[in-house]
Amino acid sequence: MSMQHMVKARGGAAVAVAAVLTLVLTGCGGGDDNKSKTPPKSSAAPSAGTASAPSPSGGQPSEPTQVLATVNGETGITLVINSATRDAGGFLTVSGQIKNSADKDFTGTAPWRGNELNTGGESVAGATLVDKAGKKRYYVLRDTDGRCLCTTGVSRVKASATIPFFVQFPAPPASATEVDFSLPTFASATIKISG
Repeated sequence: MSMQHMVKARGGAAVAVAAVLTLVLTGCGGGDDNKSKTPPKSSAAPSAGTASAPSPSGGQPSEPTQVLATVNGETGITLVINSATRDAGGFLTVSGQIKNSADKDFTGTAPWRGNELNTGGESVAGATLVDKAGKKRYYVLRDTDGRCLCTTGVSRVKASATIPFFVQFPAPPASATEVDFSLPTFASATIKISG
């Protein structure tokens, strides 16, 4: 990748991070609507990458209704892609779930981080997008410190567990309506872009 493209990608990453922070801070504002606040049931937070976030109803995580693609990986691991959304900031967010249907924990997550982030910890930064029509490959966006704009802390997937994931890429041209998504150890999946 030329230096010019790296600068553009980092600039896009900074815009993406700023947009996400603005949305988070906006969502944190507002009144309390005189509703009682109940403390969380447990003060112990689950370790990253080992459990899903609870659903708003407090039960198991809700299953997204849309499935763009499902691909099988090693020993009971399945990758489900639920959305590929083009955002106004010039990036594309792919999100979904990684499911472990086996009866033992899956710890073979190291290949998912890719070769370029061996010192960056566990993540799904090894994911790529390919626009076959445009003959272009896209890599995961990074922030100004080189950290991926993706799910991190995925060191294991517990037995019979599902963990959510997201990955952000530079957006392909508007003419691209389908791309191939790849994560090491899984087959490529052709997915439709929305937005």
